[in-house]
Amino acid sequence: MKKLILLTALIAVTRFAHSTEYVINHCPVTPVREEPAHAAEQATQLLFGEVCEVVDRHSSWTKIRSTMDGQVGWVVSKMLTPVSEEAIRLLGERREANGEGVVATPMAVATDTKTGEQLILTIGTRLPYYKKGAFEVLGKKYKINPRCVYEVKGEGSEVKGEDVVRVAQSLLNVSYLWGGKNIMGYDCSGFTQTVYSVFGINLLRNAREQVTQGQVVGSLAEAQPGDLVFFDHLDRAPEATRITHVGMLISPTEVIHCSGCVHVDKIDETGIRLANGELTHYLVQIKRYL
Repeated sequence: MKKLILLTALIAVTRFAHSTEYVINHCPVTPVREEPAHAAEQATQLLFGEVCEVVDRHSSWTKIRSTMDGQVGWVVSKMLTPVSEEAIRLLGERREANGEGVVATPMAVATDTKTGEQLILTIGTRLPYYKKGAFEVLGKKYKINPRCVYEVKGEGSEVKGEDVVRVAQSLLNVSYLWGGKNIMGYDCSGFTQTVYSVFGINLLRNAREQVTQGQVVGSLAEAQPGDLVFFDHLDRAPEATRITHVGMLISPTEVIHCSGCVHVDKIDETGIRLANGELTHYLVQIKRYL
């Protein structure tokens, strides 16, 4: 089955008529806030090289919309670098024609080939113009260990659920962080989004959005490794169901998810159960993206 890719930086190409302004995050990980203030809630994070549309500006803050998943929030302006529509167009064309590289290990080091400066990159970071251990961002050329990179070959390439699970398991014990999507902390949907992004598959940012994607799987008996499972918390009545949590199936009886930290729990048709049998989350939906 062809890979599911619903949102890419090519979204921006369709908006030329509106003279949209674009920026690139030039830091390894940058917080995105709900409001233009350092004390505001973290909505999500940008990884190195992520492209965003400029929505608004306020003092030293820029309101952005990610071209990868559509998330909107406020970022300190000095963390961002302006980029032209033409550069975005060329990047999209290159990605369509040749694919791209994505950091596939928990962390990797990229070295500026001119200055020798190093960047510590986290898993899921996309590497524009990647080829044989080299990539380029904002005119700067970097080298990286190719063993740390998964090469996304394009729409026709196949990904196996076991591969997705293997990447998820490499992140065991990473702590929970609200709005997090890097190796130092994930929330539940940041974890699943990051794992799938390694293979060039763009999931939306939040669990309630991710459940709108993919194909429905009828039961755990029909499920495969890598399928996502969506839950409501136990402290809400079943008839008031809404999506509040997401995890990934390792098997029909085990789920890996970020709750407290990334770990594995037992699952049945009712939901997630602790080792003592206590039910913690109601199972609502199972979805497949491969």
